[in-house]
Amino acid sequence: MRIDKYLWTIRYFKTRNQATEACKKGHIKINAINVKPSKEVFIGEKVSVRKNQINYELEVLGIPLSRVGAKLVDLYRKDITPKEAFENQEILKASKDYYRKKGTGRPTKKDRRNIEDYTDDYE
Repeated sequence: MRIDKYLWTIRYFKTRNQATEACKKGHIKINAINVKPSKEVFIGEKVSVRKNQINYELEVLGIPLSRVGAKLVDLYRKDITPKEAFENQEILKASKDYYRKKGTGRPTKKDRRNIEDYTDDYE
């Protein structure tokens, strides 16, 4: 089965077109090698999927005939993603919360002074 179709059938992407685009951009690897969307996937191969700044690691356990329900996905793949990948995502989210919220407008005079004091220290 093609890798783009496989990733669609095991619900890593909502559409085959999204899976194909991910392959073209180099976000999909089989056994640590970038692949085209037409690359065949076989049982026992290791697939790496970069999605939402997380590198998911999968092992192919089976090839489904068509798109499967969410409860049946574990019959066809084994998720071997390290826990550190998810921890890094949490750290990234926490660091983004430190900055100003989107839509709060321009910085105030106090904010500007703080920014200037911060940037002046490193020049």
